[in-house]
Amino acid sequence: MEIVHTPVLLDECLSFLSPEGEPFEGDAFMIDSTLGEGGHSFNFLRKFPSLKILGLDADSVIQSRARERLAEFGGRMRFFNGWFNDFFHSYPEERRPNLILFDLGISVFHYEKSGRGFSFRHDEKLDMRLNPSSGKSAADIVNTMPEEELADMIYRYSDEKYSRRIAGAIVSARKSQQIISTKALADIVFDAVPSKYRYGNIHPATRTFQALRILVNSELKRLPEAVHAAFNVLAPGGKMGIITFHSLEDRIVKNYFRNLGKKCVCPPEYAECVCGGEPCAEILTRKPVEPSEEEIRRNSPSRSAKLRVVRKIRDADKIRLAGVEGL
Repeated sequence: MEIVHTPVLLDECLSFLSPEGEPFEGDAFMIDSTLGEGGHSFNFLRKFPSLKILGLDADSVIQSRARERLAEFGGRMRFFNGWFNDFFHSYPEERRPNLILFDLGISVFHYEKSGRGFSFRHDEKLDMRLNPSSGKSAADIVNTMPEEELADMIYRYSDEKYSRRIAGAIVSARKSQQIISTKALADIVFDAVPSKYRYGNIHPATRTFQALRILVNSELKRLPEAVHAAFNVLAPGGKMGIITFHSLEDRIVKNYFRNLGKKCVCPPEYAECVCGGEPCAEILTRKPVEPSEEEIRRNSPSRSAKLRVVRKIRDADKIRLAGVEGL
């Protein structure tokens, strides 16, 4: 089987999330919350022979590839098909995990092999759903969303400075013909922006495609709930690592981890502390861990990756979630 995705910050994940030493005692259980083709899980299972992993993914197609790749590890590897926020919110396991990993990047498989329009490098159906059996597709959004909402969405999720021009061009184009392919959308964006913007370091449609993908899969809406629920599922003494790829994700994770590390996180309007006055976690990465120049050279999608890790002290209550949802 051809593997097209290279796991990012792999050595750093293996180091920070090592299941060796206290309190793991050689019998650790890990949840890989974003399994993909199984790159991180494969390397964890190979390096730590007593480790067991449960891998989650919303996409049953890519999960079938991971099943094939990880079959050699037998019962040490199990699988769950579904969204990570739903899984952690209604955690079905009896045993708490000692390790949790989130890699929030989109697999290269989705860009190159899924045929669902995640990239405009190939002329494909404009879909972008990780779970193609539910929710609105990217085509549904670009063909129905009001112009002002479309412009706001593109700007909010990608910082695209020409979002209003792009939204206007999309709405104008769809009056004569439905926009159903990646090439059609990329061409509309290309023609909408100023000529000097068309030939920069990235294609002018890159940010618009990113914004659509985030909205289609509710990425930023799922993340705060998932991270909070996952932390509470994590066993005391366990570690959770999250790899982000853009500033909106990283802001949510950074703020939440910062709150976990505070002794008191009660809102300022509270007259006295009701949260216990004890931190919920030890922050193991005071600054985010970023890829080396060598990794970026070998694997260019890693260039924007940031890894943050905490070690759990105690469960976090509802107050600790307030104000960190981000969006």
